[in-house]
Amino acid sequence: MTSEARNRLIAIGAIVVAGAALAWIAFGSIGENLVYYWKPSEMLAQGTKAYGATVRLGGVVVPGSVSWNSEHTIVTFTVADTHKPDAAKVNVRSEQVPPQMFREGIGVVVEGSFAADQIFRSSRLMVNHSNEYRAPGDGGMPDDAWKKSLSQADEKS
Repeated sequence: MTSEARNRLIAIGAIVVAGAALAWIAFGSIGENLVYYWKPSEMLAQGTKAYGATVRLGGVVVPGSVSWNSEHTIVTFTVADTHKPDAAKVNVRSEQVPPQMFREGIGVVVEGSFAADQIFRSSRLMVNHSNEYRAPGDGGMPDDAWKKSLSQADEKS
């Protein structure tokens, strides 16, 4: 067998293996491992199809809806699409300690499943916050204060 024929055979074999792997991923059991991201209105629109599926539900914590039971580490609250009063809402129950930034009016993403009793049971609670840095405003550190703090640190060492 010539080296050119051997190289063609190797290339064809690699293409067949790659194609088989792609087909296994596309048609295999990958659908069972997908987690969908829905807003409350999208999840409620699914009706009974939403029951039992693992979902990430994203929205805003409705002010006045947070209830915390510290004895059993259970927090219940309501998530809405937006801050508007007529927005779609879903009640959430989480049995984990919420993140430190968790509060009313903040964006959250909860992972879990929706049940027929219309309560979303969360196995994971994440705070959706901005990664935007804002410099201190009035009363904050003056523009040159960082230089002064560095020079004082150099003097001490």
